[in-house]
This record gives sequence, C-alpha cells and structure tokens, in this order.
Amino acid sequence: MYSDTYWQQIEQVATSNDGYEALFGKTVLITGATGLVCSSVVDLLLVLNKVKNADIKVVIAGRSEAKVGAFFAHHSNRDALSFTQFDATDTSVAPFSGSIDYVIHAASNATPSEFAAHPIDTILANVLGLNNLLSAAVKSSVKRVLYVSSSEVYGSNKTGDPYLETDYGPIDVLNSRAAYPLSKQTGESLCISYGVEHDLDTVIVRPGHIYGPLVNKYDNRASAQFARMVKSGSDIVLKSDGKQLRSYCHALDCASAMLSVLVAGESGNAYNISNPHSICTISELAAEIAKAGNVKVVFEAPTDGEKRVFNMMDNSSLNSTKLEGLGWTPCFDLESGINNMLEDFNEI
Repeated sequence: MYSDTYWQQIEQVATSNDGYEALFGKTVLITGATGLVCSSVVDLLLVLNKVKNADIKVVIAGRSEAKVGAFFAHHSNRDALSFTQFDATDTSVAPFSGSIDYVIHAASNATPSEFAAHPIDTILANVLGLNNLLSAAVKSSVKRVLYVSSSEVYGSNKTGDPYLETDYGPIDVLNSRAAYPLSKQTGESLCISYGVEHDLDTVIVRPGHIYGPLVNKYDNRASAQFARMVKSGSDIVLKSDGKQLRSYCHALDCASAMLSVLVAGESGNAYNISNPHSICTISELAAEIAKAGNVKVVFEAPTDGEKRVFNMMDNSSLNSTKLEGLGWTPCFDLESGINNMLEDFNEI
C-alpha cells in the first residue's frame, strides 16, 4: 500500500518521541481507524510492536470487518489486530466489552461535504455515538479515553493569533454547517461530564488541518483536492482568495501527538495538535503543493454549493505550546510532509 520510504518514516516517528512505554503490553481500541488520522495511529502502534517489541494489541471498532481487514492487509504483523462491531449512529448495541485499556475515539463524518449533506447524522454520531462509547468505557473500567475533537470548536478568531486551548469565538448556530463544530463542542463537554459523574479519565485532542498520503476519493478538503489535482497532472484550482490561515500537520505527526496526549496528557484537558512549522494560508499551501508537483495555481470563482461547505473560520491556526510541553516534537515540516504525501499518494 505504501513505499519503503513511508515505513521508514513511520519508524522514525515511532522512535523520535518518548513515553509510549505506558502502552506496551496494553490493549487499545480505536474507532474511525480507516480514516486519515487513525489509520496512521494503527500504523504507528504496529510499527512500535516491530521496533520496540511493544506487544500492543489493537482492537479496531467499525461497521465492516471485511473492509477493515482489507484496509490493513498490508501489515505483516496483523496478529496484533482484532475487530469489534461499532456504528456511531447505532446506540442499541454496546460498542465493546471486556478487557480494554485505552480507547481512541475518532469515528465521525470527516469531510465538509458530509457535514453539509448530512448535518443530522453528523450531530447524532458525534454526541450519541460518543455517549455510547463512554458508557461502555465506564462498564469496562477503561484506563483512559482519548476523544478526537476538532479545531473548529473555537469558532471565529478575529485577532489573527493562533488559538490557545482556552480561546473561544462565536459560531453561527443557524448555519447547518455548524452541525460539526457544535456537536464536537458537546462531545468535549460530554467527556468532562463523564469524568465528573463516573470518574472516567478522558483527554481531548483538537487537530488542525491534517494531510497525508491516504486520501478518501470523496474527501473535498483543500489539501486532498490539491494533491489529487497534482497527481492527475492538472494545475491547482483555488476557489477563494486563499487568505484563510490554517494549522497543517502531517498525519504521522498527528498520530504521534495523539499517543503523546494519550499517555502523558492531563486528565480533563484539551490539547491542540498543530505543527508550529506548518502554519500557513491556504494559498501558501497550494503554492507549496504546486511547486512539489511542478504545476501552477489558478483562481476560479466558487459555486454556491461549494461556498456552503467552506470552513467558517478565517483563522484556525493553533498554538501547540501545551502539546509540546508533553515532550512531543514533529518530524515533518510543510515541504517534507507534502513531498511524502505526493510520493505515497493513495486514493481509496
């Protein structure tokens, strides 16, 4: 599925950050494991087994065992993988039972087109699906749950400075696109509430804009669209002035950041996931990808339908000081991360 270089880079990520020993010999359940972020987490955990003899068991919770099996068939050490049935929109079935040490919950609609087309499902999956998972975690005496939230919980930042974890701005609740950030906000509050009422240890991560070589063919986020255009030999078409400021982070760095928070984060706290070397505007991202792919950037007016799925935040840059205080360091800057994305581009 990936080149030798990709696996070498995972090994580099696996050995560049300390503290993962707390996961050795443990069982980690992951939802959303076939998405861009958590597929990288699975890759990283299995590579830790290889290079560190970590003996980590990974339980993937999903809707289709056949899909999950095919997705991770490229791993040579699949004995550490198992599957359990989970659907974030079906709360009638407990997502797991038995001996689980850690839970990473990332199952959610992940692309703007999905938020716009299915706002009801987005809200219910992000709130009721999470509640079902947290309830199971209490019953199974899980050590810790890591909830994957979003930088969109911050709303509109008018200052232009990167957000700290305590900075919040307004969100237009009458815009159906708000279904995603508002339900992510509620999900965070639900995690904290389970800590208060059930003494459940939870931590929260707020990833910025994550990119990587694995791209869902329906993914219409800017980085995915730009990579797709470059790989097809086309110029990059930018549907805005591109002045929106964003925090970008390679999926492997995001995965290592999540594991750092899982093992070392303070209970009941939220942590931004942002690479301090990859904060740029959308137009600067487009220019960097175009340079790597030897194409041009052209501007084109968006349709009304395209405008409807745009991120409402002009500035969603994130301050990563709190995360770096856990000892986390990224392995990619924007240039090397983009080169990796294009070199190992896989559209699924």
